[in-house]
Amino acid sequence: MVDKDLLSMQEARALVRSARKAMIGFAELGQERVDTIIKAIADSVAAHAESLGALAVEETGFGRVQDKKAKNILASEKLYEAVKDMKTIGVLNEDKARKIIEIASPMGVIAGVVPSTNPTSTAIYKSIIALKSGNAIVFTPHPSAKKCIAKTVEMIRNVLRNYGVSEDLVSVMSVPTIEGSNELMKSADLILATGGPGMVKAAYSSGTPALGVGAGNVPAFIERSADIEDAVTKIITSKTFDNGTVCASEQSIITESLIAEKVKSTLAAKGGYFLEGEKLEKVVRVMERAGGTMNPDIVGRDADYIARLAGIDIPAGTRLLVCEEKGVGRQFPFSKEKLSSLIGFYTVSDWKEACELCFKLLQNGGIGHSLVIHSKDEEVIREFGMKKPVSRMLVNTPSTHGAVGITTNLFPALTLGCGTLGGSSTSDNVTPLNLMNIRRVAYDLGNTEIEAAPQQIDASSMDISAVTALIVEQLKKMA
Repeated sequence: MVDKDLLSMQEARALVRSARKAMIGFAELGQERVDTIIKAIADSVAAHAESLGALAVEETGFGRVQDKKAKNILASEKLYEAVKDMKTIGVLNEDKARKIIEIASPMGVIAGVVPSTNPTSTAIYKSIIALKSGNAIVFTPHPSAKKCIAKTVEMIRNVLRNYGVSEDLVSVMSVPTIEGSNELMKSADLILATGGPGMVKAAYSSGTPALGVGAGNVPAFIERSADIEDAVTKIITSKTFDNGTVCASEQSIITESLIAEKVKSTLAAKGGYFLEGEKLEKVVRVMERAGGTMNPDIVGRDADYIARLAGIDIPAGTRLLVCEEKGVGRQFPFSKEKLSSLIGFYTVSDWKEACELCFKLLQNGGIGHSLVIHSKDEEVIREFGMKKPVSRMLVNTPSTHGAVGITTNLFPALTLGCGTLGGSSTSDNVTPLNLMNIRRVAYDLGNTEIEAAPQQIDASSMDISAVTALIVEQLKKMA
């Protein structure tokens, strides 16, 4: 009987060895050739964006096909447009006045951790940004999404082969286990980790440099000056996109008492159903496991599915299940991250109280990630921007779409850094520029006088008593 863990570890080592060989000479192809290959990969996977999305939904049960397709397009076509003019290979800059040359150097073999919530799009995105900087990448897939990830990688490898470069620049483990993933992370030169808190923590504990992401528990504040209709529409659009699987999706709505009833009625009119009494209790029972963690059975599921799972009736056309929450913490389940069609709702007296509540919500599992505010008051927006512990503050936009760069000019990315606050080494939307070392060639300026080092003193010729007396005298003056 074959030990699965041992087999997985051996596979990880073999894939890394093959990836290192494949890298030899790849960056030497030059920027133009590398970009041509990147463009071909983007075009190939974009042409199959819908079928890959369907495969992901079929295998994982998470999300919606059309939204998976949109994410695959983001990770291919839109990503290519963002990176096509980036200098990432060879000489980046030559400053003759300062006598410095900057040269890009690949980081090496990247271990790509891929989640089950965004499997195909994450594999596409990480492949493109890795190759753009001259790296190779080996994926460890989430076991529940390994087929759709393998299919995505197969498409990319076909393009590499057709362009005469080694297909082992991009590969994926076929036997993913925790031990195998750990071995991959130890063997690689850099880890690009997108996944649950446990996997990200393992990445940072591996001893290998890592770029990981933290959890998202995104608050959405509707301030009194906001266009309520527009704000609610955008929140619902964002939260229901792919049934809430994106970590940048809104998890709680906060609004002021002055406009709370208008916000609630607008939310209800657009498909938000407020849970109360026994119905709320039944939903809470299925949304959490015994330890208070999120039940994976509700992840990426729509409102109808969750209602059936809970055994409750909801109106036809319901898009979001809403709970008016009273606090933040473990005993308030709607105050936590919910990667599904569930959202909390809070009413506060003014923007200052909202500011404090947003901070508490972020501390409850979303510190360093993202926040969205709907407002026309630039002073309030600026105050939030100055004080909130997030890497992205999004304004008057759907949080999901804004954070990943669809409706904003943020870099199109599916790895969203949370900074040191969130336990990450970067606060960026991760780009190819995060995946390369820069070698600096610095010339002597020719006009700098360097003072000669003092002649070495022979300690044997020193009057130790005189030196001691001098030190004592100086200490007395300082007393």
